[in-house]
Amino acid sequence: MAAAGPWPELEAAARERRRELSLAGAAVAERVAAGGGRLPEALLALPLLQSLELSGCAALRELGPGVAAALPALHTLVLSRNALGPAGLGAGLGGPLPALRLLDLSGNGLETLPAALGGTGDGAGDAAPAFPQLRSLNLSANRLRELGPGLARAAPQLQELLLSGNRLRALPGGLLPPAGPPAPFPLLSRLDAADNEVEELGADIAALPALKSLDVANNQLRELPAALADCPRLKEANFRGNQLRDKRLEKMVNGCQTKAILEYLRAGGRGKGKAENAREEVRKKKREKQQKKDSGDGEQDEVEEASKLLVKVLHVSENPAPLVVKVSPGVKDVRAFIVCCVLKGVNLKPGNALKRFLSMQTKLHEDICEKRTAATIATHDLQLVKAPLTYDVQPPDALKIMPLGRKEIKAKDLLRQLQLEAEEQRKQKKRQNVSGLHKYLQLLDGKDNYPCLVDAEGAVISFPPITNSEKTKIRKETRDLFLEVTSDTSLQICKDVMDTLILKIAELNRSTLENKEGSGSDMESDALCGPGNLTLPLVVEQVRVVDTDGNLKVLYPSKTDLATVSSLLTVIR
Repeated sequence: MAAAGPWPELEAAARERRRELSLAGAAVAERVAAGGGRLPEALLALPLLQSLELSGCAALRELGPGVAAALPALHTLVLSRNALGPAGLGAGLGGPLPALRLLDLSGNGLETLPAALGGTGDGAGDAAPAFPQLRSLNLSANRLRELGPGLARAAPQLQELLLSGNRLRALPGGLLPPAGPPAPFPLLSRLDAADNEVEELGADIAALPALKSLDVANNQLRELPAALADCPRLKEANFRGNQLRDKRLEKMVNGCQTKAILEYLRAGGRGKGKAENAREEVRKKKREKQQKKDSGDGEQDEVEEASKLLVKVLHVSENPAPLVVKVSPGVKDVRAFIVCCVLKGVNLKPGNALKRFLSMQTKLHEDICEKRTAATIATHDLQLVKAPLTYDVQPPDALKIMPLGRKEIKAKDLLRQLQLEAEEQRKQKKRQNVSGLHKYLQLLDGKDNYPCLVDAEGAVISFPPITNSEKTKIRKETRDLFLEVTSDTSLQICKDVMDTLILKIAELNRSTLENKEGSGSDMESDALCGPGNLTLPLVVEQVRVVDTDGNLKVLYPSKTDLATVSSLLTVIR
């Protein structure tokens, strides 16, 4: 490794014993170039590092030797949009990374994989896997023409493989080792190979027992193998942008009818001499459907399928500018728990959609949030949010906010105003106590500091559990939302409330379209395949909540989140 000049980021990371490090910007690129295109040796002195990101640095050609051995605790390594070739990666990834769960090598112009990922020969035989815990591998936007069976041995626990924007000609191709135990990729649930040059989708795709999502859009496929119907868990498939010979099948593909496609392939398709079998299969399905309907089950199945909504999760590794919320230590004693995410693609413009959105939020505050005593929701127009954000505490006489529908005011004065309003309401309604709507005002009694979410300009955009700011107020034109849920009770309550909030917004979005309040008539042709899909899915972008040292506290939505609403929501991960 090179040592050209000081690296203050690395010095600070070593001094503060950081577990997360992100290197970016022109100064970093200049130092990398001055160091011969390598990372500095000081990086090897950070054994506690768990997450490392260095992206968008065209000067970075080599990791340098010893990175894997020096950083054994790494669970996230993002090296996207650099100039790393197989040789440049080889030395750095030459040893095992036993804790690594996410590896992003997208946009590096790779023509072959490094040896550690099975890029040479048939892999390491019976040697221990180099990445035994790797769950997500992003190889998009490279120049890969083929993949070897060594990858299955190097990363046996892989769940997500992203290969879009390469030059692959066959899939799975050489990715699967010869038959025999153990089965390759037993956990692989998502395979994305869109925008390649794939001419053949092999029947051995059915050898992936956990495959749920397959994307081979915009390739050169002429046929789809009948074996696709043997993928036991395949739910989402995108074959659009291929020139299929079977025009009936192509119509199903363009209509995003995954279930119909698989049934059609299972029945033998067209032009295979099995037309009678296909007709019999259709008749059989009709009989089974009628039997279910007669027994009362069919109608229920149809209702459940139709009621499914669709959201797509954009992972941090796929997001060029992921939003991060930093939490100060002081919130622990005031309001310790916060969960955030970004939700894109809402439609609040037609009719009374905005009014219904605000009413929905009020109802959630009344019900699942227990009149804000269990948790509080804040929704913001993402375009008006100035990142990065800090979840902090400030004294009541120092915290200033411009509350919704009011002028800027100090927090202590705002609370006094709201308490007077609550008391006046109590008197008017002749009640013994203040109404439930105002009970949350007591949650900050006796606190020396109040919680607040502060933007990059130092403005308070949220003051939970009281109000959020006029500065980031949602309007009819709002398309993208920043959502936050806070609680002084538990993190799980925050997650459960966020799950429900996303579900309710998805229901509202679909209702708007079903009532023809929106103009999205041209959206349908671009929709992702999926059950119950009426338009483009809402996109939920993961947001990380970290402490002042950069250590991850919360990532939402994680793989286990949104489970509480899974019966009503289909999540593409």
